[in-house]
Amino acid sequence: MHIIMETTLLRWLRLTAVVAAILVVPPELAKAQPQINLLNYGCSQYNASNVRDFFNNLNATFADLRTQLSSGGGRRFATAQQARSSDPVYAMVQCRNYMTEADCLACYAAAVSRIRNCSAANGARVIYDGCFLRYESNSFYNQTTLPGNVQICGNRTASQPAAFNTEGLALLRDLQVATPRVNRYFVATRRAISNGGNLTIYGVAQCAETISQSGCQDCLTVAYGNVQGCLPDGDGRAIDAACFIRYSDAPFFADNQTIDITPFLGGGGGKGNSSNRNAIIGGVVGGGGLILILVALFLWYYFSRIPKASRRGNILGATELQGPNICSYKDLKTATNNFSEENKLGEGGFGDVYKATLKTGYIVAVKKLDISYSGAKADFESEVSLLSNVHHRNLVRLLGCSSKRSELLLVYEYMANGSLDRFLYGEKRGVLSWKQRFDIIFGTARGLAYLHEQYHVCIIHRDIKPGNILLDDDFQAKIADFGLARLLPENQSHVSTKFAGTLGYTAPEYAVHGHLSEKVDTYSFGIVILEIISGRRGNDVNAESDTEYLLEEAWKLYENGDHQKLADETLDPNEYTPEELKKMVEIALICTQSPASSRPTMSEILVMLLSDHSMEQKGPTRSSFSYRNTFVNQTYTSASTGSSTSKATASFTQFTGR
Repeated sequence: MHIIMETTLLRWLRLTAVVAAILVVPPELAKAQPQINLLNYGCSQYNASNVRDFFNNLNATFADLRTQLSSGGGRRFATAQQARSSDPVYAMVQCRNYMTEADCLACYAAAVSRIRNCSAANGARVIYDGCFLRYESNSFYNQTTLPGNVQICGNRTASQPAAFNTEGLALLRDLQVATPRVNRYFVATRRAISNGGNLTIYGVAQCAETISQSGCQDCLTVAYGNVQGCLPDGDGRAIDAACFIRYSDAPFFADNQTIDITPFLGGGGGKGNSSNRNAIIGGVVGGGGLILILVALFLWYYFSRIPKASRRGNILGATELQGPNICSYKDLKTATNNFSEENKLGEGGFGDVYKATLKTGYIVAVKKLDISYSGAKADFESEVSLLSNVHHRNLVRLLGCSSKRSELLLVYEYMANGSLDRFLYGEKRGVLSWKQRFDIIFGTARGLAYLHEQYHVCIIHRDIKPGNILLDDDFQAKIADFGLARLLPENQSHVSTKFAGTLGYTAPEYAVHGHLSEKVDTYSFGIVILEIISGRRGNDVNAESDTEYLLEEAWKLYENGDHQKLADETLDPNEYTPEELKKMVEIALICTQSPASSRPTMSEILVMLLSDHSMEQKGPTRSSFSYRNTFVNQTYTSASTGSSTSKATASFTQFTGR
């Protein structure tokens, strides 16, 4: 009943919001030409926790944005935020500055209607030729670039392709240089092509007005690197978090919208003085029958010359809803310098990983699977099929793949900080603070909760360990390596399968009996928590005989009230309280309980992690199955499963930098 009522409320709120959006659109917008060719659209994987508060905040920001756009003065950019309650909303809209107010409002109305399809997602974006709209649960106004971007090329080659390519590169380069120096970060220009007859190339570039001049420059540098790849196509676009660049051999803005960018191409910076503000005309405005007729004739002529819908190309946007690209083996070979040793990031049981610099300037990680390994093809197909549709901020993004020739290549986003194990017991030991360790634990839990409970089928990773948890520039955790992942059929509590994984992280029911469920990942996660807070390996078989394995020692210390002895000696004791440490130990032990049914779900673990209270009321219960017995049985089981032995003993090496 509660679910039905919440669904009904959600539908009612959405319907109310859509109706409200329609009612506030003035009649004159029916005549607008808003340039709503859809370029990019995506929704967050997370939903708001309080639907009513979320929609109240969202509707308030959308109304505020529209008020700002319709306030006159040629305003084509606005931000708004409602931070009340637990579900804040930060929003931004930007129209191309060459658009009239009516066109801008019409494009915005279309964007609002489209973005409503994301329902209660706590973040979304929609980008048209004429405008973009984005909202998030936290401020993103200073964001300039994303790990991925959107490149969209036309479906036809321009006439005089050689001349068009040369002049197009020059125009795009000038847009990249001039735009950050112009007031409001917007340039529209055109250029006749030498020896091209009547051929002209048109271009615009624009940055969000909330970023710095250097941020605009950085964003357009990346965008330029992408859009130039569209030449000599007749049109092309590149989009990033805070900028947009477009060229075409057909006009898509009025002649009186252009600006002389020559003064902005020299040495000096600056955004331009006040006289430059009037260089960009606000658009066709005014009333009277003659003006309306002239506008109508112009728009008819203009839209009759615009190429039809363009094709998508190499879209790697962070919220893009599509699978990995099929990459060129030749391009990846070049990007890795022929898979040279200098570019190697790591070696794993299933292949080596290399740092690759693409033609666009982006750095990615390329995993070259060892085809001599009998399961290489199966692992390749498993990872591609699973990650093609699985997108989450705490899962490493699969950007592309190649299976040409005899090589199997996987292309991932690049993680500059490498894998977690380097920071726990490798060369970076002692770097992580208590807060960073907690954030890594929480991020890993979020990723697993998505795989187990929020995706439309349950995905079991089967190899959760520090080596498969990667860290981005901000030390946010991302789960990697899905070669061993399995789907759990609906309405089944577990499946029976041969053991595959890493010794010491695998739950006893799976190691001994082959019973695989999502609770196997929960067990591994508990071991990882202990490793993160202690800085010790959970499966160290080289420990002295009088030293227990980490899990066994954790149970003894917890039962004796000495759990504080588990804390990593490199941690500053002032960074955490004894209560915080105790809570983390308790959560880890609860995750490793047996039988599997006594372990919580990952969503329950997220609640525990956010709770301010100890777990004493729930109390972890130690089973009679010792960790030492688990390790011995895992060794025996892996040795008895033939081809699974290499999987059990091989450790995936991170692919994210040294």
